Amino acid sequence: MQGIAATITQGQPQLAPMQTPHLVGIFGGTFNPPHIGQLVLAECVGRQLGLEKVYWMPNAQPVDGTHASAIAPADRVQLVRQAIKGNPFFDIELIEVYNGGRSFTYQTMLELTQAHPENAYTFIMGGDQVEKLPTWEHIGELAHLVTLAAGNTTGQKQQSDYPIIWCDVPQIQISSSEIRTKLRLNQSVRYLVPERVSYLIEEYNLYRGLYD
Repeated sequence: MQGIAATITQGQPQLAPMQTPHLVGIFGGTFNPPHIGQLVLAECVGRQLGLEKVYWMPNAQPVDGTHASAIAPADRVQLVRQAIKGNPFFDIELIEVYNGGRSFTYQTMLELTQAHPENAYTFIMGGDQVEKLPTWEHIGELAHLVTLAAGNTTGQKQQSDYPIIWCDVPQIQISSSEIRTKLRLNQSVRYLVPERVSYLIEEYNLYRGLYD
């Protein structure tokens, strides 16, 4: 972000106008697979905060190790592309996939802010992730580096030791784990994931025989 800079014109100091930063959202996750609940969350939070765009940022390898059945990053990238297709408010950020290995949010956001100083970043998360923030590496530095925003559903506690902007989102009880279970059991996931995502999963026979 650039401050006010003095310039000299015909011997007189003048002030260059301060550039307004672009308000950009980052929605990170494994997206294994991406589902309707995540689309609603990213849309609602991004719109309520007046962001210009929200970038979905799939990781290369889940840090917490909870996704033993995470399919290849390239496949998850294609699922995300299909999920957000047709919505100009969404785009995809591949920095963690390109970096490979385990990714830590603070390091990733530091890289992004250094590469794009014109952007003011908001990191978007589900409300259930807020209670896990104390376990994140360099969470204090992250809270100073970016704005943290979370989706709030009815009856959810809005408590945190860190500055969180809470945004109201519809309560949609969908999880990627539930979807993977249904796929293993050859059950329908219609209306749980976008239709294009469902077609891609079926076409490439994804998640069959995988267990968490």
